[in-house]
Amino acid sequence: KHHLRGLGHQLKPVVLIGANGYTEAVRAEIDLALTRHELIKVRVSVGDRDLRDEAIAKLCDDTGAALIQRIGHIALIFRRNRDKPRITLP
Repeated sequence: KHHLRGLGHQLKPVVLIGANGYTEAVRAEIDLALTRHELIKVRVSVGDRDLRDEAIAKLCDDTGAALIQRIGHIALIFRRNRDKPRITLP
């Protein structure tokens, strides 16, 4: 996780979850971004801390991704691309 946090430091959020919440279209976009990049940041601007935690947990469960770090509204998530891995883990 430490290595992935270092790689994710300079990344900008790729997907924004806003007032409409976590929808099927958002899930599809996150799935596509994870397939392409493996490590992405997601901005979750939904309600209070508990609702954000629920949304992040649900998106990680739905996409099979691992939560690497969460700071405020930003979640850093990772899912290995089995066909063409881009990130080399130590």
